[in-house]
Amino acid sequence: MSPLAKLYLIACWSYIISFNVTFTLVNLDLHERGDQFARAAKVQGLKSRAAFKLLQINERYRLFKPGMTVVDLGFAPGSWSQVAIDLTKPRGRVLGVDLLPVQPPKGVSTIQGDFLSPDIQAEIKSFLRNPDRGRLRRTLMLGSSETSETGLEQALLEDEATGYLDRESHETTIEEEQDREHVDKCVDVVLSDMSEPWDPLEGLYKKSISNPYRRLMNTSGNAFRDHAGSMDLCRAALRFSYDTLKVGGHFVCKFYQGAEDKALERSLKAMFHKVHREKPESSRSESREAYFVGIKRLAKVDRDAVFTEP
Repeated sequence: MSPLAKLYLIACWSYIISFNVTFTLVNLDLHERGDQFARAAKVQGLKSRAAFKLLQINERYRLFKPGMTVVDLGFAPGSWSQVAIDLTKPRGRVLGVDLLPVQPPKGVSTIQGDFLSPDIQAEIKSFLRNPDRGRLRRTLMLGSSETSETGLEQALLEDEATGYLDRESHETTIEEEQDREHVDKCVDVVLSDMSEPWDPLEGLYKKSISNPYRRLMNTSGNAFRDHAGSMDLCRAALRFSYDTLKVGGHFVCKFYQGAEDKALERSLKAMFHKVHREKPESSRSESREAYFVGIKRLAKVDRDAVFTEP
């Protein structure tokens, strides 16, 4: 190849590379600048733009009331818990569960661990059995003018009533088991924004607990794989809701659309009075994510109808 031809080839490749880099940077800049919800989240002090998804769902279905107990599965970075604690105060309680260590919003209790682990689910149920655990103290609410700001910060949440030794299993009678099942059904709203974590290709040097999505991705890039994973997580959240959700309680779960979501919808309809599919305005149009909203758990639920695979 002649020197002139080599020079021409190098010039062509340089142009192509520079064009692709410029095009990518311009697209990213336009995407961020055009995302009104990301900007609004920063202005309003919200953890992420995902807060608007729950706000828009709640605006339509009125899921939250003051004093409710809410469990937020896959709560990182905390935007849904932030919305829930605000809509259930002053005596509401919110428990966030996530695999990642995350700084929770003020007033939110957290458990770090894999929700799919039976031990973690047992710990969640143990936390929920005490109706005052995780709530703002009544004495602080009534005598807040006499309580210093420092004291309020230190006593926002109830102290744990029991230790790990008190949670050891023991033989129970049939009546005690029935009572426990009744006590376990103490949750008003179960939220699931869980996604199966995939290792990112870059950004592993990021170690900030305030932005955990820098360390784990929410999607793998394979649509079928993401859909199948989301179905497994939704069904796990539904099984947990069957055990803990009150009659009349609500359920919200994120899923990636695909062939199996109709079967999940049938399972939800066997447990809730009404079931809706939602694609909030704040959800990006190119994303395949959507949400099932189960309204008012039925008083009598046929377990087989909910959990038997088609």
